[in-house]
Amino acid sequence: MLARWIPAAINTRPSEWSRAAIGMSLGTLLSVWLCGQVFGMDVALHLIGPLGASAVLLFAVSSGALAQPWSILGGYLCAAVVSLLVAHVLGRTLGSACLAAGMALTLMCWSRCLHPPAGALALLLVLADPATIAMDWRELGPVMLAATCMLLSALAYNNLTRIRYPKGHSEPVAGVPADHPPKDALAITAEDLKLALADMQEFFDVTPEDLEQLIHASELHAKRRSIGEVFTHR
Repeated sequence: MLARWIPAAINTRPSEWSRAAIGMSLGTLLSVWLCGQVFGMDVALHLIGPLGASAVLLFAVSSGALAQPWSILGGYLCAAVVSLLVAHVLGRTLGSACLAAGMALTLMCWSRCLHPPAGALALLLVLADPATIAMDWRELGPVMLAATCMLLSALAYNNLTRIRYPKGHSEPVAGVPADHPPKDALAITAEDLKLALADMQEFFDVTPEDLEQLIHASELHAKRRSIGEVFTHR
């Protein structure tokens, strides 16, 4: 039972950890600094929590569905609008903040822009500091400026460090053709994976196309291993 709580090893190299860490630091610094220059540092620092969480997604797991451009822009917009509406109607209490976060989650799912840090943003905007409360609906300005700056930072840094971002629907894996259907009629396709994910009815931070590429890459390695075993036995 205790073994279930032990996480699996991360399948990335330490050099990738360093690359993502530097990008996260620079992206967060630039976003907060620019937001502070335009709207004041008190308002900017109030957003640093969600921005830091977004930076982890955009720089460390940029291939995930939760880290794509529409996820951060749409997620922040949904969270900001919902939280400000709830604050006006129900006041700024712990209960209304939690309700705003839940409503933001529903709206993000409907809008296909699920972004976990936006849930924290909804809580923060309802239980805001005096400087943020004084801005009222103008708070949409610093929220979207910070989100846009973080996104632009991720676009520039990831691509400059040879990490393609944003991730397309079907990026090819080395050695695996992405534009040719499998010859085997029983081979798993992206459409099959979409149906399987729909049957499971749970959240997965991966696209069917990514899973299809992973399966094809695994099949390629399995074929190479089987060929190697044949030559070894000979």
